[in-house]
Amino acid sequence: MSDPNQEFQAPPPPETIVEPERPRPVKLLYAGIALIVLGIIIMIGGIVNFIPGGTGTGLSLCGLGIFLAALSFTHLPVVPDPPPPMSTFERLAGIFYEPTRVFRNLRAHPHWLAAILVIGILNAAYVTVFTRRVTPERIINFTVDKLEESPIKPPPDVLAKMRTDGVEQAKNPVVQAGNAVKIVVNSFFGFALLAGLYLLGVLAFGGRMHFWQAFAVAIYAAFPVVIIQKVISFIILFLKSPEDVHPLIGQETLVTDNLGILFKAADHPVLYVAASAIGILSFYKLWLVAKGLHEGGYKVSSSAGWGVAITLWALGLLFGLAIAAIFPSFFS
Repeated sequence: MSDPNQEFQAPPPPETIVEPERPRPVKLLYAGIALIVLGIIIMIGGIVNFIPGGTGTGLSLCGLGIFLAALSFTHLPVVPDPPPPMSTFERLAGIFYEPTRVFRNLRAHPHWLAAILVIGILNAAYVTVFTRRVTPERIINFTVDKLEESPIKPPPDVLAKMRTDGVEQAKNPVVQAGNAVKIVVNSFFGFALLAGLYLLGVLAFGGRMHFWQAFAVAIYAAFPVVIIQKVISFIILFLKSPEDVHPLIGQETLVTDNLGILFKAADHPVLYVAASAIGILSFYKLWLVAKGLHEGGYKVSSSAGWGVAITLWALGLLFGLAIAAIFPSFFS
């Protein structure tokens, strides 16, 4: 008799699925090392009093260098059938008139360096011009006066030293350059924190998103608002009398596109902060954040994008109200 199993063939082994290699942003490691070395040099110069204010500037550069070096070990997102990357100019210009296309491109190509540098440099330039226009004496004296009226009043000798040293440092061009560097550095950390909150929010609403996607969305959602605010603020700064400019509130923006115009900050600081959150640019950024999270993540529904955007907007408003309630004198 013939073997009944002679035509039997073993099934082929299961096909091994090889996941595509996820690249890492290796260039960030080199940039981080360079910033650490530069930061150490500037910090030493500050310690030996060769570079005024160099200690703080050097520490901030070292912190940014360590941050970038750590991020260089993270993987970049992998999106199936990615579109070709947009050029830098296409992204920076397109976010104003075709944000959906830009955010979809950022999903696969989360490039952010150019946008964050423009934001940081523009903020630094505005603060520098604002200080010269309003004068360092008025800004420092106003800040110290309000600090003296606050619940955390320092000793008199400390306040006196803050007045003299603050004005002197504010007039020093080297210190001004260091402050500009710190503003740019703070932009990196601020957007990184915001990206982390976006990422947690998306996960809480049942979506999926990569950190680099959230980081790019945080920067590009803020980019148009910062450009509009700072350009208009520059114009108002030179059209308005310096005596009519608030030395603290005006450092952020001079644009009054919100309901804050209905209240006087000195008389109703809490109501002023609450009303200031309701404005054209505020809602414009809220829409950009929701759109960016929806289009820039792996799997984020439109409702999840709006849920995260509104939740964080509300938390930011509550934080602002708490600051206004605790330190009302700073709004006078």
